[in-house]
Order: sequence, then structure tokens, then C-alpha cells
Amino acid sequence: MRASRMLSILTTLQARGQVTAPELAEACEVSVRTIYRDIDALAASGVPVYADRGAEGGYRLLDGYRVRLNGLSQSEAEALFLGALPGPAAALGLDAAMLAAQNKLMAALPANLREDAGRMQERFHLDAPGWFGETEEPKHLRAVAGAALRGTLIKIRYQSWRSEKQRRVAPLGLVLKGGSWYLAGQVDGSVRTYRIARVLDCAVLEDRFDRPAGFDLAAYWRDATLRLEAEMHPNIAIVRLSPLGVKLLDALSQPYVKARTQVEEITDADGWRIARVPTGKTSWHAAAELLRFGPEAEVLEPADLREKMAQMTQAMAARYRTAARKASRRRIAQQPTKQS
Repeated sequence: MRASRMLSILTTLQARGQVTAPELAEACEVSVRTIYRDIDALAASGVPVYADRGAEGGYRLLDGYRVRLNGLSQSEAEALFLGALPGPAAALGLDAAMLAAQNKLMAALPANLREDAGRMQERFHLDAPGWFGETEEPKHLRAVAGAALRGTLIKIRYQSWRSEKQRRVAPLGLVLKGGSWYLAGQVDGSVRTYRIARVLDCAVLEDRFDRPAGFDLAAYWRDATLRLEAEMHPNIAIVRLSPLGVKLLDALSQPYVKARTQVEEITDADGWRIARVPTGKTSWHAAAELLRFGPEAEVLEPADLREKMAQMTQAMAARYRTAARKASRRRIAQQPTKQS
């Protein structure tokens, strides 16, 4: 256990440069005092590790020192090959580099691990887009990704929902979500989300930018998506659901809605149950979401949503009745007349 932990400390210091004792303790799931003892043991064994004092300090390896740790466990080798995603790598222009890295890794693995790594590639595949969706291939994805890696500003012409805009953006990071690429970009001191497929033009500038201290892309994305989903579902509808409707609610609802829907356990005489369902901003959006359940759901409250459901279903029924009458008349007109 201790040997594995000390190897983890070494690889972390080599990969990140400078790391504090509390950060190492959290990563290794031990106490800070244990990390102090491990660092002392590494120094005593000849590893040139030293501490920078002060608020911005931490542990470092001597500049230029490299430790060669080529031994991979079976699960580590499998994880590396499982994490090699050809679709996103190709979109970023890194498919050839990824293939070369995989070949080098495969050549470096012991014979007994090569077979396991090959099985991971043969038996696992990531299809990022949702059902009936396609992966976007934004025209300016590689330019935006390159600027994010170099830390340089970009100037974009962007088509939002409302209008076309010009922006100078500090690209902080990219996220692939459901087959679509998004940019977390800083503009005028605030971080915003841009869908890269809506970038009409992109010019990579020479100006560099200072990355916000402590910015965490994963944390930003998690908070941004939660905030967006909350903004899109600010209201609550009281809905009566049939047994099938309860199943449809679970199958068709977005994760945010599903997690916040409250379904009563008590059923009425017909076996229907009452649910409190988060819905969209307007009665039109809410009705459009609930119409997916067809006759298996009945809106009870609020009154304006119930009225909107009635209006939309009546309009749909009238349209289909009109279409049915026209089709019937055409069939009658096309029938041959009897001759006397």
C-alpha cells in the first residue's frame, strides 16, 4: 500500500509540477501527516523532492528530474485504451496522434497486457450523441481548440438564438455534450457558454490572456447545465397520470425533470396517480412537453396550462378531422360511376 502511494506521489509531482500536501492527501486518501512521512522517505531514498514555503508553496521535484515508471497494472492499461475516443480525437485533428500513441503504448506493454488492451478496443465503443442525433463537426472547432491550448484570445462572429454577435473571447475549455461541442469562454470578466457549431467566423489572435485563478472546467459545466435546466423548468404542473403515463414519465423525461418530479403513491379508483412535474417557462412550452404523454396524462393545475392543453388538442383534432374529410371526398370522387 505504501509503495503504491509513494509511486502515486511521484507521478503526481512529475505531472503537475507543484502540489500541496493537502492535495496529495486528498488524492491518496490519507492524512496530511502520512504525506509528510512519505515525502521524508522519498527524500531519504535519494529522490530530489523539496518544498516551497508560503501561501503559494507546495512540493516539487528538482527541475529536470524525471522518474521512469513504465509498469502498468492490468486495470490501468485497460483504462488507457478505453479512454482513447476516436470520434472526438478526429474532430480535434488528433486522430493520427492518438493512433501513434496507442501503438507506442501497446509496444511498451508486457505481452500479457497487450491481449487485455486489445480486448478493450474490440469490445467497447463510445457513441456520444443521443438516439436519432448526429455528432456535430463545427467548422471552427480545431481553431478554437488550438487557441484554448495555447491560451490566446479569439474573435468570433456568433449566431445566438436572438441575434448575430461579435465577441472577443478567452477560450477556457471545450466540452463535448451529446454529440455537440461547447466552449466555455470568458468575455468581459464573466464565463459564458457558446455552442461551437454556431460560430460563423473565428480569428485566432496573438494576444494571450490570464486564465482565471481556480477555474475548474468540469465544475463550471456542471453548475452551468444545472442552472440552464432550472431556468428552462421554473414552473410546476399538477398532472394526473395513468399507470402507462407513470412509465412514460420515467422513460421520456429529462434527467433534471425526472429527479425533481414527485409522484404520489396513492392511486385513485382508476389506478391513476397525481404527480408534480417541473415544466417550461410558458404554458406553450409546458404543454408541448406534456403532449408527449398523449391520453395517458391529464393536467389539473395550473388553470392556464390546462386551458392551453385543451386548445392545442382541440386544434389538432380539428385539423385531423378536416384532413380525414378531404381524404374521404377524394376517395369518393375517384371511384368509378356505375353505368345503367
